Amino acid sequence: MSALLFARPPRIVVASGYLVGMGNQPLLIDGEWIAASADADFFNASAPATGESLPEQFPVSPWSQLDHLLTSAARDARELAQTSPVQLASFLEAYADAIVTHTDELATLASRESGLPADARFVQVEIPRTLKQLRDAAACARDQNWRQPVIDTTANLRTQLEPLAKPILVMGPNNFPFAYNGIAGGDFAAAIATGHAVIAKAHPAHPGTTQRLAELAHEAATTTGLPSATVQLFYHCSNEDGLRLASDPRLGAIGFTGGEKAGRAIKAAADATGTPAYFEMSGVNPVGILPGALRERPTEIARAFCESSLLGVGQFCTNPGLVLTTDSAGLDRYLERVRATFAEHTSGPMLTAALPRELDDAVQGLLDAGATLVARGPAPSADGFYPRPAVLRVDARTYLADPARFQREMFGPASLLVVARDADELRTVYEHLDASLTGSLYSAADGNDDALYDELVARLAPRVGRLLNDKMPTGVAVSPAMMHGGPFPAGGHPGFTAVGMPASLRRFGALRCYDHVRPHRLPPTLQDRSPFPALWRCIDGTWTLGPVPANDR
Repeated sequence: MSALLFARPPRIVVASGYLVGMGNQPLLIDGEWIAASADADFFNASAPATGESLPEQFPVSPWSQLDHLLTSAARDARELAQTSPVQLASFLEAYADAIVTHTDELATLASRESGLPADARFVQVEIPRTLKQLRDAAACARDQNWRQPVIDTTANLRTQLEPLAKPILVMGPNNFPFAYNGIAGGDFAAAIATGHAVIAKAHPAHPGTTQRLAELAHEAATTTGLPSATVQLFYHCSNEDGLRLASDPRLGAIGFTGGEKAGRAIKAAADATGTPAYFEMSGVNPVGILPGALRERPTEIARAFCESSLLGVGQFCTNPGLVLTTDSAGLDRYLERVRATFAEHTSGPMLTAALPRELDDAVQGLLDAGATLVARGPAPSADGFYPRPAVLRVDARTYLADPARFQREMFGPASLLVVARDADELRTVYEHLDASLTGSLYSAADGNDDALYDELVARLAPRVGRLLNDKMPTGVAVSPAMMHGGPFPAGGHPGFTAVGMPASLRRFGALRCYDHVRPHRLPPTLQDRSPFPALWRCIDGTWTLGPVPANDR
């Protein structure tokens, strides 16, 4: 997944004469919309469909403003940690209601900044998903199931997850202006539901959309009586200041969705001060097509692959970037369908000007390494950030000579097909897979692939967060059963997910033990007569598993 870190965009000098409201945009700090400092640099977002710079200017914040954000959030963190779960839930629900009221306006803003369709992408899909995340988080805040209380009455010991009592820094990617937005997405919802202030960083690809969301969030926070620094927003900063922010000990945790290069730099900065940081950085999401499945339904699988790879201009963290199969019956028919689809596909615009160039460079890099071109989409005929879709092919022997080189993510509508001579060579390919968010396996319906499947899945499963059968990986359901993460560097930690509640809330919890604490001093969730069921309870030496929380059923 491609994303800017904190690198300063080129300064754009804007001529006078823009409409009122189109000038320099303020930041949300400690409950106030504050203008940038007089000597600040500014950047403009772009319209991907035309390539034109949009008129609004957004500030590149100096350290003094980042420090102000941190100081304000740290001040309110303790109060938020003690805030009623009902009040936190009320904020999330009020915010969701405000987004509903302004759906058309928000969708239009996001379409302008992303080039993605306002109705088909935002109104019908991404905004409803965002609303579900906010409301699911509100439900988790109310029933407190994220805390996982454990009560041992025999030893008079009790533990549960509690807020970190420090603010959370949330950074969203370029490809989801709502569902992963720093001030509206899943990380934001999880942080608020667990009682934390959020410092949100906008992505430079959609700052206007993020600003409008911040206005709605601020209004909801004010209405529901939350502290002034509960939600704060900045748009950009220098690399140096951004990494300084990530390493500041006043932070409780970091939630980051974006590219691996940026994620690794943030992780190193956070590790220096022991700040928990949770990442979702993608990978190539391998799709294995076993010989029996290839013989049985090559055209059907090819159609599913093309739809998945080209959906949303390939700008998904679960895009199928690597397809693994054997040189067996059905391969020609599979390639025929893929070749025809990609060669004729006219792509929509990508999110930023750099992305089509980066895709071209990635394709050329694979060609230089020994891959061959299966198909390439037509060259764009319009201005804007338009890519050429691509499918490449390489034999397994060449691939195995340098697996890392062939597993570099191509963000966009592009994928590499690795063809093994036989099942033995295919097994070796699977031994050299890097970490990814997902791994898919297509197998024959008649069971002919089952033995090979068992061997391959033993190699694949430890390398991915989500395992799929007979299904392409694009798309992440908002469900308590979802795992959206994986081994590093696809994710930050294989035990945590960025999607699915209450599991995603637990990332922002500190495990705290109460040892012989007097009953009236215990938190409500750990009292013997608590209205919240304990996950585990021990009475007279016998451990009992409590009721399954409603959101986990």
